[in-house]
Amino acid sequence: MIFKLSVFTDEITQDLERALHIAAREFGLGYVELRTAWSKNIMSWNESEIAQARRLLERYRLRVSSIASPLFKTDWPGAPVSKYSQRDRFGADFTFEQQDEVLERGLELARAFRTDRLRCFDFWRIEDQRPFRAAIDEKLREAALRAGRRGVTLVMENEFACNTATAAEAARTLAAVRVPSFKLNWDPGNAAFRGETPYPDGYNLLPKDRIGHVHCKDVRRKPGGGYEWAAMGRGIIDFVGQFRALKRDGYRGAVVLETHWRGAGTPEESTRQSMAGMKELLRKAGAL
Repeated sequence: MIFKLSVFTDEITQDLERALHIAAREFGLGYVELRTAWSKNIMSWNESEIAQARRLLERYRLRVSSIASPLFKTDWPGAPVSKYSQRDRFGADFTFEQQDEVLERGLELARAFRTDRLRCFDFWRIEDQRPFRAAIDEKLREAALRAGRRGVTLVMENEFACNTATAAEAARTLAAVRVPSFKLNWDPGNAAFRGETPYPDGYNLLPKDRIGHVHCKDVRRKPGGGYEWAAMGRGIIDFVGQFRALKRDGYRGAVVLETHWRGAGTPEESTRQSMAGMKELLRKAGAL
């Protein structure tokens, strides 16, 4: 295996034990990504829930590829309220004022689950970022320095509803935040949702040594315009080319299935079909 193959447990089911059973015994994985379980965001898990999750991970011999925290998935203060600010919360509803606590909690969880990756965003998308961009970059820089002091890399996801949505925008943010513990959580699906061709066009803009994590979901064009999620391998993204390029460029981190597609009736079956598609794409790329 060239990459560390992983999956979001909550894309399978909110029942963590069931999700881990499928990830380990059916998908044959060594890693999972944690975001929500038991209908609670990981940031809100209590000590006994953390202990239970650790026991289950040990039972199934699974490691955690990243803590998929909602850090900085909130409105930037003083900016117009984003039209995206009510979406995709995954059980998290933290204010800007709480973000330092969210970061501290994320770092504690990274230690508890023995991972060196903590996911973040760069705030809900503002129509005109320019008046706020320098301050946002500074906030990211401060957070990355704090994470780095604890041996954790902050991986910022390009998210179509946030200020860094595409590879072009990610290249700019990475250039502005030059901290070794700040890297990109590259998500080709989110870039495609913004209208970018993630591979090869978007990927070619990225500094390859600053890609610290990869999320995988496919996208297709809707007949009436716009985009919707698709099972891996059934959309418009050239994932074979993308996986080949990552392999060629020396990326050896996690590639994590976050299907979002629900076309197979249940989250479990949808993830199952998407994982089969992803493994086929990895095989074609010579990365499995």
